[in-house]
Amino acid sequence: MFFPPNESGSTQFTAPMFHILLSLADGESHGYAISKEIEQRTGGAIRLGTGGFYRLIKQMLAAGWVEEAGELADPRAGGLRKRFYRLTASGRQVGQTEAERLAALVELARQRQFLADGEAMG
Repeated sequence: MFFPPNESGSTQFTAPMFHILLSLADGESHGYAISKEIEQRTGGAIRLGTGGFYRLIKQMLAAGWVEEAGELADPRAGGLRKRFYRLTASGRQVGQTEAERLAALVELARQRQFLADGEAMG
């Protein structure tokens, strides 16, 4: 699995990247909607400003995990054009691999009694 380099040139897959993949799992969306969904899903724990979001999207585009799906004018925003993104097959595989890794980690936490059976995280 390939992870795009961060600013220091090292490879790093981040929780916000995983949340972006999750947001695109059900279909195309635009940057603002993705950011707001992530903020809502995490109870505000992850807030992606415009610069942070587009830095991550740029890395994810370069890695082939997401692709641009075109631009549409948003009549609610005075005709402002919004760029839409979609998950690629590679992005779905990366997301599934990360979800499996996290599921195994949660199982280990249950075995070590960090979590009770059926206890929800968060």
